Amino acid sequence: MSSSGKESLLEFPVSFPIKIMGREGASFRQTAIALVERHTGKLEDRAITEAASRKGNFVSITVTIAAQSQAQLDAIYRDLGDHEDVLVAL
Repeated sequence: MSSSGKESLLEFPVSFPIKIMGREGASFRQTAIALVERHTGKLEDRAITEAASRKGNFVSITVTIAAQSQAQLDAIYRDLGDHEDVLVAL
């Protein structure tokens, strides 16, 4: 059981991809990355991939982090879910 009292199927530290989707726009990429970096520190460029939707209205950004704990992942997903520019975080 983890220190937060929840069981986790992951063994930490672990390489963990987070997919973040939002509307295409100048600031979405920076916002999404900044929300994750609050909890991880600076991400390397190679840890970030991006794909546009078929019509170009939406973008998905995948960041692969070295997750240290379930609590860290929970905090990242909470911040992403609370931000108005983030439509979905997986």
